[in-house]
Amino acid sequence: MNLVSAVRNYVGKMIDDSGVGVMKILLMDKETISVVSMVYAQSELLQREVYLFELLNNFNREPMRHLKCICFIRPTRENIENLCNELRNPNYNLYFIYFTNVIDKDSLKQLAEADEHEVVREVQEVFADFLCMARHVFSFNIIGCSKKNRWKHDVLQRCTSGLTSLLLALKRCPVIRYQASSEMADELAKCVGNLISKEAALFDFRHTDVAPLLLILDRRFDPLTPLLNQWTYQAMVHELIGIHNNRVNLSSVPNTSEELKEVVLSAEQDEFYSKCMFMNFGEIGSQIKELMENYQKTAQSHQKIESISDMKTFIENYPAFKKMSGTVAKHITLVGELSRLVQVNNLLEVSETEQELACHSNHSEALQHVKKLITNDAVTDLDATRLVMLYTLKYERHSSNDIPGLIELLNRRNVPEEFRRVAASVLTYSNASVNGVHHQSLSESPVAATRRLLKGLKGVENIYTQHQPMLKEILENLLRGRLKESAYPYNGNNPVRVDRVRDVIVFVAGGVTYEEANTVHTLNLANPDVRIILGSTNVHNTKSFFEEIAASVSDGNAYDISRFRDSEKLT
Repeated sequence: MNLVSAVRNYVGKMIDDSGVGVMKILLMDKETISVVSMVYAQSELLQREVYLFELLNNFNREPMRHLKCICFIRPTRENIENLCNELRNPNYNLYFIYFTNVIDKDSLKQLAEADEHEVVREVQEVFADFLCMARHVFSFNIIGCSKKNRWKHDVLQRCTSGLTSLLLALKRCPVIRYQASSEMADELAKCVGNLISKEAALFDFRHTDVAPLLLILDRRFDPLTPLLNQWTYQAMVHELIGIHNNRVNLSSVPNTSEELKEVVLSAEQDEFYSKCMFMNFGEIGSQIKELMENYQKTAQSHQKIESISDMKTFIENYPAFKKMSGTVAKHITLVGELSRLVQVNNLLEVSETEQELACHSNHSEALQHVKKLITNDAVTDLDATRLVMLYTLKYERHSSNDIPGLIELLNRRNVPEEFRRVAASVLTYSNASVNGVHHQSLSESPVAATRRLLKGLKGVENIYTQHQPMLKEILENLLRGRLKESAYPYNGNNPVRVDRVRDVIVFVAGGVTYEEANTVHTLNLANPDVRIILGSTNVHNTKSFFEEIAASVSDGNAYDISRFRDSEKLT
């Protein structure tokens, strides 16, 4: 159940099948180029004789008839049309065509008719219709999957085909469970189940003692987690700077050198990042110090070149030394910028209040802290808005809540209108009633709240990491066989039921967070006999979650928060 290995194997096989000892070009679409780049470094592909990378919809490519072309694309109507045009006027010698998912017979017929020059040598289906964010995390990079809390039709189709592709890549034919309170989860479960039945021959895998499980959830089951500041390395980088397809744009960071304007954060290619990505920020300092000390020792040893033997050793080790140098520079820049943002934006105090809202129930104290921070100029508009949203979610039913007063404070500090509208919409988003079942509110009964608080405080290391995502509780109940069937029923009229689980794929419609990815990583370590994979329409930070809420509650009027992604230049 290693997603990165699954996709790497597909890409490696495509390259090998096109022949050894010949120059190749990799022709992709705008999605598959991300699929490949997230599991393979460009240098690795160059070593495998792939020398050029092009987009299928680039119609100004120079003909290079001496090259073999590996075409790796999604089987969309647009891609089929573009590929047919390519084959009618081929730019390359031979074509090896690979689709990321099942392709229909009509499309195959179109391609056959377009291959007038008989340049196609291979047409295959490989199942890599998803993005590997990590070995246990995948995404479709879709923000705004619903409207009025109903699936957008094209997104539902994308998630259905993407999930079946993932299952085929892992060679799993699962039992499906879904969140009963969500019509979206119900509909996706049915679509995936129907497609598995339709393509039964593809899913005819060897039966295992314990059937794999696909659990489909709706982001609205826990709107709290995406609104909290994070304190693990990977999650902090995504929250404060942003990670897109394993790349981080540092062009706005003061005094950044040209080579560090954009950096790659990949656990497969960066040993330090793989080691530290789930560590709390307080631990990263000592790791950075150790990394720097090792680099200095290596640099000093390279300075002692006194003989031909020393020169030879230096040349042999230079690539590794240069890579180490880049790793040191990258992480020192990242950690330095995170530290700066934590200080100038008063994030320690902001995060302490967020955790207080998430884990405690002292209304008057919480209200005063939120008001104080909203009126603090050091606090960003984004943080001020999410504090109001957290307060709203927690105290919507409190008899003396002051939600209107907090919204007015946002108005007074001239928070962008899109932020204010999202703050006012968070209850509509989180409390949507579907099929007569109301989503779990954050305003629990006193007994339930006390039980959750005591459970949450066990082993707490500091006040900034008290909160635990609700996904953890759901998965722990699943692993113990205690996940209620009334709340998470099986799909189908006569479904197969499982008493225990081993391979679990969790898919969250509406987005997940890196905090939840960390939760799954921790559960996998604690339960070596269980393998859990987490996927979603998107991996959120607060800004992208704002967009998700905006799209979900939109009534068709202009509601574009995306233009505010870069509106706050954090200084």
